[in-house]
Amino acid sequence: MDEIDVVIFEQPEEDLDRMRFIIRNTIPAFVNALRRIMIAEVPTLAIEDVIFLENTTPLQDEFIAHRLGLIPISTDLSILNFKEECSCEGAGCPQCTVSLTLEAETTEDESMVVYSGDLNSTDPLLAPVHDKIPIIKMSPGQRLILEAIAQLGTGKEHAKWQPVSTASYQYMPSIEIQPRKTEPEIAEACPRGVLMYNEDSETIDVVNLYDCNLCMECVKAAEKADDPDVIRVDSSPHNIIMTVEPTGALPADEIVFEAANILKERASTFIEALKEAITKKEEVKQ
Repeated sequence: MDEIDVVIFEQPEEDLDRMRFIIRNTIPAFVNALRRIMIAEVPTLAIEDVIFLENTTPLQDEFIAHRLGLIPISTDLSILNFKEECSCEGAGCPQCTVSLTLEAETTEDESMVVYSGDLNSTDPLLAPVHDKIPIIKMSPGQRLILEAIAQLGTGKEHAKWQPVSTASYQYMPSIEIQPRKTEPEIAEACPRGVLMYNEDSETIDVVNLYDCNLCMECVKAAEKADDPDVIRVDSSPHNIIMTVEPTGALPADEIVFEAANILKERASTFIEALKEAITKKEEVKQ
């Protein structure tokens, strides 16, 4: 098989936080391994411990703590360590934990919603990704004072540490269209706008190939129009489109790089273990 090639055709924008790219000359097993590592093993920050100093709201401490844990927090892997691997030996320090405080109080004649933006972090760069995630609605005359401790973790421990909301892949589609007059219903059958009917030539054009999800609705429409040979849809398991939608804790490209490095490290560890096993077996024979 040829060398793996990557082509990025969609990067995160202000209104669309996702990354899509094509991996060429690969196999589904490799891409799926990359996907699983993104979900389960790329670390991010999340709130793990919450110290409640005062809570007169109707929600129990555990309920609020669970909501806090699911708030994505911006993460910098270059300055943070896992708590159990830190030089503080798990005691908690600025190199492995981040403290976020919250103090909210309502008067006797007002209500308010407490949002993620009301959390004050000891490090402004390691703070909630979004300011408008609702935590709790407080009624008149209530107080909520707490300290939340965030630390690194992975998705295999708890879903709150997953850096992606979606990591998926599909085979690269291939659409062949005969350059002859046909019915517009065939193009209109596509639910994702991949095809467009050219009224001047009365033919079908492919305008958005990467959005094709191989639903085959166009092929079915061609069969109904008694013109089954006008369009042919196929796919390749060696050219794969991957979609990564981060939670915001880490940029999409950093998630992919980190997952690839973890996969590389696992492969290197396996190779060393295999060499050691072979050496031991040969020694026993001698």
